[in-house]
Amino acid sequence: MPLESVDEMMRRADRSGYAIGYFESWNIESLQGVIDAAEETRSPIIIGFNGRFLTQSGRRAAERVSWYGALGRAAAQTASVPCGLIFNECADDDSIRLAITSGFNLVMPDDPSAGYDDFVARVAGLARYAHERGAAVEAEVGELPCGASGKIEGDGDLTDAEAAARFVEATGIDILSVSIGNIHIMVKGERELDLAQLAKIRECVSIPLGLHGGTGIPADSLREAISMGVTKVAYGTYLKQRYLAALRAALKSDEVNPHNLLGYGGPEDVMVTGRLAVRDAVLERIELLGCCGRA
Repeated sequence: MPLESVDEMMRRADRSGYAIGYFESWNIESLQGVIDAAEETRSPIIIGFNGRFLTQSGRRAAERVSWYGALGRAAAQTASVPCGLIFNECADDDSIRLAITSGFNLVMPDDPSAGYDDFVARVAGLARYAHERGAAVEAEVGELPCGASGKIEGDGDLTDAEAAARFVEATGIDILSVSIGNIHIMVKGERELDLAQLAKIRECVSIPLGLHGGTGIPADSLREAISMGVTKVAYGTYLKQRYLAALRAALKSDEVNPHNLLGYGGPEDVMVTGRLAVRDAVLERIELLGCCGRA
């Protein structure tokens, strides 16, 4: 089916009290696995790729954003459930504009190094550019701590409700991502959300709210946040953990025919192994969002 309006997806989720999952992909197998799970559960879904990863200067080989946009649109158009397509968390405005013209219908500017006034002006400009082309914009107020080392590094910066309201008004964004105890790249463990802070934000902000760092949010805390108005939850870390574990196990095979290991589609094919690992990982979490059967 055609790519689904993210604004409309968020409105339906808000009216019915569920959240849409963004399960991040990084190649065609992971994208297939995400959509397999969404179709199996009849769930609307946001698919997409990490803009910061794709555009960072340290990459050994440059990526082509337009290819990822074309892949995502083709996946959405052939899926049997509604799909939005996000270019997630990117600090480079030119790459964000390219993503929009390449077919992404949700983008997320994210530049922790920018000064506040500069960032507001940039996000407002990107929002105008996106809206003129039928795309939506997500941005974050506050800062999430990072758990990539296995320990929570820093305290982060909780989203201030009144500051968030001013930011939304000044920029015209469509989705506000919040920092309420959620952790980026939580490789182990969980941490409860600050639901009291979420309540304060909800009183001041009327647009849809999103949570990044879904991997480390306990189920009960997440369900409560959704009941309070969170309509988008992002997952990435645990998908890659499951994918890598499955591939490492599969590559212990003694199979010498490279075609059986890559592309043939049989039991030894590591590409299929990765796809199924992502599918199963999505299936573990998607029911928590309340979106199953809503497609």
